[in-house]
Amino acid sequence: MDAADLRCPYQESRLKTTASLVDLVRGNLANGTLHKRNLVWLELNGCSGNIISLLNGQNPDFQYLITQMTNFIYSNSLIAAEGNYAMDQLFNVIGSDYILAAEGAVSLKDNGIYNIIGKNNGKPVTGLEAVKALGEGAAHVIAVGACAAHGGVSAARPNPTECFGIQNVLQKKAIKLPGCPCHPDWFMGTLAYLLLYGEPPLDNRDRPLMFYGTTIHDRCPRRSYFDRGIFAEKLGEETCMFKIGCRGPVTPTDCPIRQWNGHVNWPIGDDSPCIGCAQFGFPDAMEPFISYNTTRGG
Repeated sequence: MDAADLRCPYQESRLKTTASLVDLVRGNLANGTLHKRNLVWLELNGCSGNIISLLNGQNPDFQYLITQMTNFIYSNSLIAAEGNYAMDQLFNVIGSDYILAAEGAVSLKDNGIYNIIGKNNGKPVTGLEAVKALGEGAAHVIAVGACAAHGGVSAARPNPTECFGIQNVLQKKAIKLPGCPCHPDWFMGTLAYLLLYGEPPLDNRDRPLMFYGTTIHDRCPRRSYFDRGIFAEKLGEETCMFKIGCRGPVTPTDCPIRQWNGHVNWPIGDDSPCIGCAQFGFPDAMEPFISYNTTRGG
């Protein structure tokens, strides 16, 4: 019997949320009731970790996203065009029906000059200019990862270039997918829902409830240790890590059932506390990540 056979029906159904939505997209595209929409992936001030995470996604994989699911118009890292050709490809999408996915924070200091994404006719194009122009014209905006959702690592103290989440410079709602990085399933499932039905149900911080509706603590396989007061005193102990700094009680994601790297493992499964990378305020508000002398509260 493999591990999948041991999951409870609820966990199994939640794990398959993304795959089920994408299968619906695939079927509707095939019968003509749904048409591919333009997708722009914009990288701002950050590490490009979210596009790397997406490249590692499975079921569906990145190739399906760019060839079958959408018209993939632009990505700073992956686009073949260069110079003015790349900038034309990016900005010519304005006026059409497109979805904007943005990762990285927006640098505001000195009109955004510390984050240049390219040049257009010899003039530097800032991330600030790009996200404002493309965000306001998009049918939907998805803030992918911690930096885009709320500033993240890019906005950590002392934040010398005045980085913020993209919502700070937009007049319209951005669906927020915090995480450092965002799990590929969270993005693909959100995108599939947008293509099928429009905006998904969101919480009061604009996170999709299908992925962010329950805290890690509430579904943690080590929850029984917490309830019995059995706490790890150091890394490597297979009990509850609440007292050495686990941020699962304040972090709402489905990591316990979805896991990472092809649904293989996750930090707590490898005896490492959750550091709250998918919670607003990360990293500053989640520090210290490990603590041996205090009980970490909410």
